[in-house]
Amino acid sequence: MPDVLSAPLVVEFPFTRSLGPVQSAFLTGLRERTVLGVRTGDGRVLVPPVEYDPVTAEELRELTEVATTGTVTTWAWNPAPRRDQPLATPFAWVLVRLDGADTALLHVLDAPGPEAVTTGMRVRIRWAPQRTGAITDIACFEPYESEVTAESALHSGEFADPVTGIVTPARLDYTYTPGRAQSAYLNALSEQRTVGERCPSCRKVYVPPRGACPTCGVPTAEQVEVGPRGTVTTYCIVNIKAKNLDIEVPYVYAHIALDGADLALHGRIGGIPYDQVRMGLRVEPVWTEGARHPDHYRPTGEPDADYDAYKELL
Repeated sequence: MPDVLSAPLVVEFPFTRSLGPVQSAFLTGLRERTVLGVRTGDGRVLVPPVEYDPVTAEELRELTEVATTGTVTTWAWNPAPRRDQPLATPFAWVLVRLDGADTALLHVLDAPGPEAVTTGMRVRIRWAPQRTGAITDIACFEPYESEVTAESALHSGEFADPVTGIVTPARLDYTYTPGRAQSAYLNALSEQRTVGERCPSCRKVYVPPRGACPTCGVPTAEQVEVGPRGTVTTYCIVNIKAKNLDIEVPYVYAHIALDGADLALHGRIGGIPYDQVRMGLRVEPVWTEGARHPDHYRPTGEPDADYDAYKELL
């Protein structure tokens, strides 16, 4: 059995959201070294603030300033910080109930070791030197000996140049293992061949293979080489340029039924103006030196395939 492949992969995109009046005031306040909560109908002060009471669903708008000191209610030690976490050295994740608040805020505590952290210890905010209106404006919490105060004061929530939206980068790092069937498929592509697997029950050939028939649910093992030519079944015209993709728009991305396959795979169509791509167009792969997959597909010059030949693969 060939070795099963694996590779590190990253999925990353910026998550953009607008802010309502409560979240806008909270984040703008952090930029101004002010911590705001919101008061509920029964008098509780929630920090971080929310727009609706989690118990009654009542809309909340009464903003309240709380202290920058507080008490650790629970904690967990992080001995090996990861990329983009608040501190580069070991720290404690802590829930801190700020003085004047009735709920706890999740952040990090800068401490020399787990022996220096206790539930009930007093802490204060260490502000970031440069603040932009984000939760990271709180650089961390640090130990601080002080008395507990319950003071809070109403706040208008009005600041100059309020923060109205945030962009949060979302990123997932993981190791992808394609399994036996797809490893064989990828290894064949590195030899400029395309292989699928045939279902022993319905006899359909699936490309790329998954190791089991999606229709019958039975394991597949018989390898079948397909293509290299195929037929465009459906397609779309791409008009928005993707980041880090050196392809000029507009271009065409299509589903291509390779000869001998019973499932269409996708690929880019080149070598022809985008507005001349059509269903039934016969195409073949174009490989670049050292590539592990076709760069794109181009017209073969053959007559278009009859619709009946690929209608089941739409």
